[in-house]
Amino acid sequence: MWKKSYDTAARFIAEEKEYNKQRYDKTHKEPDFREGDQVLVLIGKKSVEVQLKNKFSRKHSLFPVSIVKPHHQTGEDKFSSRNKNPTSQYKVEVEDSPGPVKKLIKARKIRLNGKDHRQYLIRFKNQTADKAKWLAEDAMPDGDFQLR
Repeated sequence: MWKKSYDTAARFIAEEKEYNKQRYDKTHKEPDFREGDQVLVLIGKKSVEVQLKNKFSRKHSLFPVSIVKPHHQTGEDKFSSRNKNPTSQYKVEVEDSPGPVKKLIKARKIRLNGKDHRQYLIRFKNQTADKAKWLAEDAMPDGDFQLR
């Protein structure tokens, strides 16, 4: 009885593998990158890692190769009307950091100029609890690493 159950399960697994292989062969398209093309850094055989900025920095940064598109460098004259150094819509405290971040205590959203902005209450190493500060995400030391 065990032998019969084992054979049936093995047959179904083999059929499923064959079905998946046929479906993959029919729908899969290899990326059309050539030597010398600018692409993202490959992490493993089938995934790339991107460095996301601002509000996307807390998202997962690994993506499958199948959805990656070739990188096209934009010319400087293409977007000449854009401001090279965009100004922040809210003031960021620019002062020397009292040290590395020990703990993220709390998060809050504040509304400035009709837009939501996240701020974090941060406690620094070798500082007392009353020295904790509310900082914007882009003003945090190692903010992209801390909010991962």
